[in-house]
Amino acid sequence: MRAFESTSLRSEARVVVVGAGIAGLTTAVVLAEAGASVHVVAEQVPGVTSLAAGAMWGPYLAEPKDKVDQWGQRSLEIFRKLAEEPSTGVRLTIGIEASRTAEAPPDWATALPGFRPCEPAELPAGFSAGYRFTVPLIDMPTYLTYLLRRLNAAGVMVEQRRLGSLGDVGPEPVIVNCTGLGAENLVPDPDLRPIRGQHVVVTNPGLTEFFSEDTGLSPDLLCFYPHGDTVVLGGTAVDGEGDLAPDGKAAANIRARCAEVEPRLAEARVLEHRIGARPTRARVRVEAERAEDGTVVLHNYGHGGAGVTLSWGCAEEVASLLTADWGDGR
Repeated sequence: MRAFESTSLRSEARVVVVGAGIAGLTTAVVLAEAGASVHVVAEQVPGVTSLAAGAMWGPYLAEPKDKVDQWGQRSLEIFRKLAEEPSTGVRLTIGIEASRTAEAPPDWATALPGFRPCEPAELPAGFSAGYRFTVPLIDMPTYLTYLLRRLNAAGVMVEQRRLGSLGDVGPEPVIVNCTGLGAENLVPDPDLRPIRGQHVVVTNPGLTEFFSEDTGLSPDLLCFYPHGDTVVLGGTAVDGEGDLAPDGKAAANIRARCAEVEPRLAEARVLEHRIGARPTRARVRVEAERAEDGTVVLHNYGHGGAGVTLSWGCAEEVASLLTADWGDGR
């Protein structure tokens, strides 16, 4: 499936996308399939933080709300189409988001297919409210590989190397900055900070539905997302920490929290630990600026824990910004 079909870019629009996480790869796909000549440069291919995501579509503590809603809804539309192709790693899955404090459902959830309040008997012990709905779950290793296949089919070269600054890309007319947490030094952006996330991947004991607790601002998350033969257990959200080393105590606590809700997970075999640092700022940054040498720099970073959810919408906004720039002859 192609996104951004209503507008095309001139083939001479040479663009370097810096970063190969979910933002970078999605943006590169959108630009390349719209006709731009795209080159991707990244230290990690694909990005480790994106590989570590759970991942369930759903706006997660991101601002500005009006733009986040717009970007998220566009991404949801595309993920629903991608779920028709098994090789993408995207599946429409039913499950429960629950609360221990009788919170109202998030506004984005009420419009999802199958939305309804849970009956008390459907809720685990200790939970006072919950809601069932169907939403895209994304198996990130499979999905990122799918995006790389699309880039290869579009003739995009992906170069793996470390940059000291965005200027190290070389004299290029357009640079798209999708460097996530790397933007803290590459831009530089002092408003960017890490939020450490950890997941535990285990064998699937037979789960077909997801479960997620609305934990608010707590650093201790509770969720599990089935992906065929595996289940991703979550998680943590430790503000200000960017260390990517596995934390054994955190992993044990994640497993205990999930097994309390779903006892079958207690004996599931651990396959791997996934750790990432969510690139977080007060507002997601999707905007254009012109450097002193005339280079157009398009920023697309700072999505926090909503990188997957906002990926297609933000990528298409970058394409719109680039189209506007090239449309007046520059």
